[in-house]
Amino acid sequence: MAKPGETGIKRIISATHNSIKGFKACWQHEAAFRQEAYLCIILVPLGLILGENGIEKSLLVGVCLLVLVVEILNSGIEAVVDRISHEHHELSGRAKDMGSAAVFVSLVMVGIVWALVLFF
Repeated sequence: MAKPGETGIKRIISATHNSIKGFKACWQHEAAFRQEAYLCIILVPLGLILGENGIEKSLLVGVCLLVLVVEILNSGIEAVVDRISHEHHELSGRAKDMGSAAVFVSLVMVGIVWALVLFF
């Protein structure tokens, strides 16, 4: 975490270090993140090849990266909920289910955007 009062390049370096730690934690602890990252490794280059212009390429690539963003946020929610308690609680379950639903919507967006760009 950035120290209070850090500014300028020190703040950027600290924030970058924290982001790298977040990526490592997600990769290490979240199988879904690894699966979605592998999907991006395949789809991002394909999107750059199959998109006919900058807008299509950015849509095909951006929607894939959005899945990773949503999965990272979902994993963060799950980590906080699990830190509080492993006991079943309605609100904890709801929070995890909503995070999962967000990931599902982002994956549906991948299918829709790819279909629209490539076939219509």
